[in-house]
Amino acid sequence: MGLLYRFYTIFTGGIFLLLSPALFLYARLSRSPKPHVTERLGFMPGAARRPPDGGPRIWIHAVSLGEVRVGRAIAEALKGIVPGLSLVISSTTPHGRSLAREIFEPDVPVVYAPLDVLISVRKALSLIRPDAMVFLETEIWPAWIREARRMGITTAIVNGRISVRSIDGYLRLRPFFREVLKNVDLFSMILEEDSARIRAMGADPAKIEINGNAKYDLLAASPDPAVETKMRQVLNLAPAERVIVAGSTRRGEEEMILTAYLEAVKRFPDTILILVPRHIDRASEIGALIADRGLGYQLRTEIGPGRRERTEKIVIINTFGELFNIYSVATVVFCGASLVPLGGQNPLEPAAWGRPVLYGPSMEDFQDAKELLDGADAALPIATPEELGEKILYLFDHPAEARAFGTRAREAALRNQGAAERHARAIEGLLKKGKRSFTFRPLLL
Repeated sequence: MGLLYRFYTIFTGGIFLLLSPALFLYARLSRSPKPHVTERLGFMPGAARRPPDGGPRIWIHAVSLGEVRVGRAIAEALKGIVPGLSLVISSTTPHGRSLAREIFEPDVPVVYAPLDVLISVRKALSLIRPDAMVFLETEIWPAWIREARRMGITTAIVNGRISVRSIDGYLRLRPFFREVLKNVDLFSMILEEDSARIRAMGADPAKIEINGNAKYDLLAASPDPAVETKMRQVLNLAPAERVIVAGSTRRGEEEMILTAYLEAVKRFPDTILILVPRHIDRASEIGALIADRGLGYQLRTEIGPGRRERTEKIVIINTFGELFNIYSVATVVFCGASLVPLGGQNPLEPAAWGRPVLYGPSMEDFQDAKELLDGADAALPIATPEELGEKILYLFDHPAEARAFGTRAREAALRNQGAAERHARAIEGLLKKGKRSFTFRPLLL
């Protein structure tokens, strides 16, 4: 074991020991056990514990909302090819856990992920006892991965991506990550670029496959006309109203979007703007920006059935998990985190609804999706904030061309399905290899 990994386990273990009395006291004094405490400590509920007999068991870890949805697509593919399969799903965030409970079958246990300290992951793994441990996208948890291997559990990083923005940070700690990645049996990556980056981090090339992005499978089949109807009712939108949806925006972008919006309303006074910030705790900050321009707005939590009707032309979405459905009512979509250097937002979500998509120059985190749409002439890249306003007006002025952009975007997403099954086949291959033998070692080793 490398010196850096030893330091990591000692450091995280020390922090855990310092905080554990308060955590245990909180759990003890609570009227009922708190899952976000007990499960994070590794004490998994009875439903997640492996029965004495049964078929192969796979534990899928999906950190939050987007990964949970990908996990569902891969899980559905696995069920079709692995007889007798049982699943356990974990998430790090309350919203991810809530979504998992909603979209997975009732008999699939959903838990919080254990803290990445040896005592917690060892306890969780010994109770759940999976045959394979699957981490989605860029979830690299050193203690969890190494303990799984030590206990004879095969491990995989699936639908894996390493962004151009994060690779430098990983490479600065390459000796550490090389040591961690030795414990992973499969890297089922999205793109060749992701494969190259994880090789540069120290992954064994013989363990790497390139199987595409499972989000394509998920999104292409998701749009439901009933969702659009419901969202129009909730937001009090007429079918003919022009709606700009700015999704997953970051600090610095709202000012640009408001400038573009003000240009649009000079020509189209009834235009609606729906702002969906990446972090909903910024709603009051964004509201102040709007008020400074002499405009009114409403929060999503203030409108809908049993509340007020939407009357203002600007709405700030201050709720979780609604962005994909809100895209259904858009005339034009702007993907946030792209006019500031933060890697972009997934353009396939609005594309799945057949909506024309605009994004700025920073799309590093979704390069595969960008290349897919650009190659199909199915999106409108913009280089500057000024172009945002110009292209919104262009699409409003040319509705037939806007619809054509949206149609090409949806067709491009439909043509690129099958990644979920390819990832599932790779996991199936791990199961066929069987478990390694278990070797006990002292806790801090």
